[in-house]
Amino acid sequence: MILGLDEAIVRRAVSAARPDRAPVSADETAEVFARAAWSGIAEPGDGVAGTLVAALGAAGALAAVNEEHDPAGLAHEVGEATGEELTRESMRAAVERWRPRLVASDALRFLTSAGARGAALLVPDDPEWPAGFGDLGPHRPAALWCLGNAALLASPLPIALVGARAATGYGEHVCAEASTGLVDRGFAIVSGAAYGIDGMAHRAALASGGATVAFLAGGVDRFYPSGHDALLTRIAQAGAVVSELPCGSSPTRWRFLQRNRLIAAASLATVVVEAGLRSGSLNTAGHAASLGRPLGAVPGPVTSAASAGCHRLLREFDAVCVTNADEMAELVLGPQEPLVEAASRQEPEATRVLDAMSSRPRSVDDIARAAGLSVASVRSALGVLELEGLVSETPTGWRRP
Repeated sequence: MILGLDEAIVRRAVSAARPDRAPVSADETAEVFARAAWSGIAEPGDGVAGTLVAALGAAGALAAVNEEHDPAGLAHEVGEATGEELTRESMRAAVERWRPRLVASDALRFLTSAGARGAALLVPDDPEWPAGFGDLGPHRPAALWCLGNAALLASPLPIALVGARAATGYGEHVCAEASTGLVDRGFAIVSGAAYGIDGMAHRAALASGGATVAFLAGGVDRFYPSGHDALLTRIAQAGAVVSELPCGSSPTRWRFLQRNRLIAAASLATVVVEAGLRSGSLNTAGHAASLGRPLGAVPGPVTSAASAGCHRLLREFDAVCVTNADEMAELVLGPQEPLVEAASRQEPEATRVLDAMSSRPRSVDDIARAAGLSVASVRSALGVLELEGLVSETPTGWRRP
């Protein structure tokens, strides 16, 4: 038995949401099952739940709550295991808010619903788990539910582009240019799939053939907002749609605010493209700043209320003023030598080869056609450029970094 349920039933449910990761033991099955359960028991960002799970493991924490262990004893046990001090009152209050959701069949439903939807359950030990989530400490999610390519969560260059739902034409134009430019530089675009800036960031990334990840405030089986159903379907096909809440969960104001911490933690930097003084994207900026992530803000017209939030970030919160993809990339990579300056030191043929290339791999023949050079000349120039670190060879061709 696992948490009062037959092991075979639990194992089948876990396998439905993790078809490529069959648990190898009863303990592993119980731990994964418990993490699925915790994703529906505790609200996002519940630090007491995170601390308890860190101290006892997900299965041990769930068993302790289910078996009604004394809150004072649990608080003491957590302190012994982690050094974190939890009072009896805080533990008692936490147990009281968790207990109405302690229904074992719910966790089975979460797993089977995810399997039927084609969503995968991810836990912290999985290679796809975002490395940045470790900075959330006890507030990190117990699990993630992912629809699409989960490997994108481990992208080496994730960057968040966020902003106002009521975006202006100026904001959407800047966002589209930035998203396209960052994708061309090898970045994965992370956002929240909302109307306005978020949606434009995703759409531009998809149009450029780039990677994009959308974090939702509800279950991945309930695309929100409904007006972005088609967009989220495309993201699920070409990118990844992710939530810390199980299938069937509805978005709430609190969950939106907590979703923002995942966007900030999963990204190496956050850029607020356009935001009013009350924009929810300022909450994402706050999370990024508290995590020590670089924060950028795009300036707008001083007369535009839609950019007042960005101007406040620049004035009061040490955000970096960024106006294009190059400056946004510098938040992560540091100052980069402009390609044109590096190319100017090369032979003319090398400069023409660089002009014919992009961040997407191209064959030598394609480069030769675009540059108007012989294949032999292109091969020679590529060798020199590779030594300079200006190009690299991949299994599918040559590309600029």
